[in-house]
Amino acid sequence: MDPKDFLDHIDDQAIVEAIRAAETRGRGEIRVHVTHQPVGDAQEAAIEAFERLGMARTAERNGVLILVVPRTNAFAIVGDQGVHLHCGASFWKNVTEAMSAEFRAGRYTEAIRRGVERVGDELAQAFPREPGRTDVNELPDSVSRD
Repeated sequence: MDPKDFLDHIDDQAIVEAIRAAETRGRGEIRVHVTHQPVGDAQEAAIEAFERLGMARTAERNGVLILVVPRTNAFAIVGDQGVHLHCGASFWKNVTEAMSAEFRAGRYTEAIRRGVERVGDELAQAFPREPGRTDVNELPDSVSRD
């Protein structure tokens, strides 16, 4: 995807709303990060961004990062160790498939929203809300960039 085209067609507020809605269903933490830096391997870049953004500091190790790389038309999804313990390999495949078709069609905001929704569905099952326990939003919901 053309980075400028991506920026012109992404609705940060819609993505933030999707993150907030997904996080109300469970105790998981979701972030979206867009990098305009040259990236050779999106998965490696996502792992590095995950650490740099402090996503491994959640109490339950239940964070998931969706990294988008407009320059190379790539994205990657990574989760913390708590997520890996509770979610099967098919989870990552399902999220990727949900996002890929929308990205190919140029519906960038919708691609990210669908990814966030799928992640939220899985996190709600793996980390359900507990009655009487207040959930703390440990990570920012905003779309971050570098």
